[in-house]
Amino acid sequence: MTATIVNEAFARKFNLTGHAVGTRMALGAGDRKTLDIEIVGLARDARYSEVRAAPPPQFFIPFRQTPVASITFYVRTAGDPQQLLSSIGGTVAGADRNLPVDNLRTMPDQVRNNVSPDRVVTTLSTSFAGLATLLAGIGLYAMLAYSVARRVREMGIRMALGARGVDVRRLIFAHVGRITVVGGTIGLAMAFGLGRLAQSMLFGITGSQPNIAGAAALIVVAVACVAGVVPARRAARVNPVEALRAE
Repeated sequence: MTATIVNEAFARKFNLTGHAVGTRMALGAGDRKTLDIEIVGLARDARYSEVRAAPPPQFFIPFRQTPVASITFYVRTAGDPQQLLSSIGGTVAGADRNLPVDNLRTMPDQVRNNVSPDRVVTTLSTSFAGLATLLAGIGLYAMLAYSVARRVREMGIRMALGARGVDVRRLIFAHVGRITVVGGTIGLAMAFGLGRLAQSMLFGITGSQPNIAGAAALIVVAVACVAGVVPARRAARVNPVEALRAE
């Protein structure tokens, strides 16, 4: 009789929750009559090969009771894992020189290998986000410059009637503020909505984080302020006589 340990996902899949230990099973087609494997323990679920994937149903059989081609061992140490790697081969060779030892790596290295595709996606997303922020700043500046150019006569009339440069700058920044509030509100709403969709693609990260949203809002405000400085200064330097003459 072969003994095995199953995980919680295995017990849930085959309706063995609460009475898995002592149940017998067999490998192969479902019409087998000889159940030669007995469940002797229940293990907690653990992610297997991908951190984002749900724990799969698994069962574990002792290597002495089944032919195996290779075995993976985990070694715990209180010191530097990198220094321990060089001594593992000698320790195994001292027990049996015919046992090959390969693919030695630390757990952080294994985690990095597993999440390397996600790291690439994260790097690309960050790069595209930076590019999008730059393009948004350029677009905002261009729109404000065009808006100020169309309001040259208005600025000239305001300054001819006694408006000061600071009043004109305040008017431009108020216009920038309205655009920023409207655009930021729409952007945050879309970000929270898309965050729910992206949450399934991320591990250990929720789709809506107030600190990230706050940082994004501050970046948008900073970009808007920088983009509005040049148009505001240009509007404040409008010569009323030349503006009215140009019209």
